[in-house]
Amino acid sequence: MDIRPNHTIYINNINDKVKKEELKRSLYALFSQFGQIIDIVAMKTMKARGQAFVVFKELAAATNALRQLQGFPFYNKPMRIQYAKTDSEVITKMKGVHGDKEKKKEKKKKLQEPAANLPKKTVPGSAAPVHTPVVQVPDNPPNYILFLSNLPEETNEMMLSMLFNQFPGFKEVRLVPGKHDIAFVEFESDTQAGVAKDALQGFRITATCAMKVTYAKK
Repeated sequence: MDIRPNHTIYINNINDKVKKEELKRSLYALFSQFGQIIDIVAMKTMKARGQAFVVFKELAAATNALRQLQGFPFYNKPMRIQYAKTDSEVITKMKGVHGDKEKKKEKKKKLQEPAANLPKKTVPGSAAPVHTPVVQVPDNPPNYILFLSNLPEETNEMMLSMLFNQFPGFKEVRLVPGKHDIAFVEFESDTQAGVAKDALQGFRITATCAMKVTYAKK
């Protein structure tokens, strides 16, 4: 384990019965809570089965995911996670581009600094910026069962269980037959359900669907 930390983590001991597309979606659902994911690589060749790479934008996110999910039971097999031996190509390219960008930014900053020190003229009658309030999801009284809506079509019980079973008191996920966009999650108490609700409110299972989490009606 003397591989130096980097943005890409290598996962093995994955259940090789899982289809590649489902595996990538489940890995995304599980790992994206730690930070922005740039890429997930999972190959289905015999040699590479049961392995995957997850590329994070931030190094801290990769480190967090590695620590928190080491040994996590993923499709009934404990994941083994370590840093990848080399940075992923995506990251190397980004660093190259990023490095150049940073240099350009520095130059631009130096050119702009004298102008920034001049007193700013205030425009008469200019209004202060209006802060838009955060949209609140209408809710029911606290309950130990949570109601999930706005779920993407590919959501399955495994993905939701992986998201919610990190929270104490998790009991089960119930999907609604014939309705892919809603589900129920049961906890042992209202308080435990509330913690999970706040943590996963607006969580994106896919890039376009932000999950809505409310207490179920009693």
